[in-house]
Amino acid sequence: MAELEIRNLHVRAGEKEILRGVELSVGRGEIHALMGPNGSGKSTLANAVMGHPMLEVTEGQVYFGGQDITESEPDERARMGLFMAFQYPVAVPGVTVTKYLRTVLNAHREARGEQPIPLREFRQSVEAAMKLTNVPREFSSRYLNEGFSGGEKKRMEILQLALQRPELAILDETDSGLDIDALRVVANGVNAVAGPEMGVLIITHYQRILHLVQPSHVHVMYQGRIVKEGGPELVDELEAKGYGWITEGLDQAA
Repeated sequence: MAELEIRNLHVRAGEKEILRGVELSVGRGEIHALMGPNGSGKSTLANAVMGHPMLEVTEGQVYFGGQDITESEPDERARMGLFMAFQYPVAVPGVTVTKYLRTVLNAHREARGEQPIPLREFRQSVEAAMKLTNVPREFSSRYLNEGFSGGEKKRMEILQLALQRPELAILDETDSGLDIDALRVVANGVNAVAGPEMGVLIITHYQRILHLVQPSHVHVMYQGRIVKEGGPELVDELEAKGYGWITEGLDQAA
């Protein structure tokens, strides 16, 4: 069974149905790209997988590691090994990066029945993750995301990814608003962390990050459904032709 398996997922926010029967599977060691026009439901799918409380699953299931997590709380999903990098990471004034990272690591260790991480081991792990993801050491003493530029916030998300090493990482438009240098730093971080034990789902409506982080699978979402799937060659096809060649036929059929 895939690490993440989404079966016939229907989701609404308030009175509006957003997802209309999504089917998607992501295995360990695979990098999936989820693309589509704005408003197609990509971020809603990410938030539904993570258990956002403002979303209602009306039909279907989400399985992670073979376990049905459709009704699980967000913190429970995170402790199981699900990770999400947000499109707009929030600032947490008064909480340093170091304190936040140690709290997160200890929460995961507690879930596995382990003791809190020793301070020396924690420092070594953070320094190694910072080096891997090209994050300056002075980030440690700053308040989490407070006063960070857009690129710095995204680097912070990739640092957390490198430190936590989850079973599955969802990157929700992590490339949004980045210049080419910041994009390259983020992409290099993802490539450094990704491996045979981690599945990755990159949500984007740009092709540029997918030239730096090559997906093994590409999915196109439109009007709450996945309507096209393929390999990395689909990225080039979408770059050359846009989404119209896919969506126009669907609109006519409807």
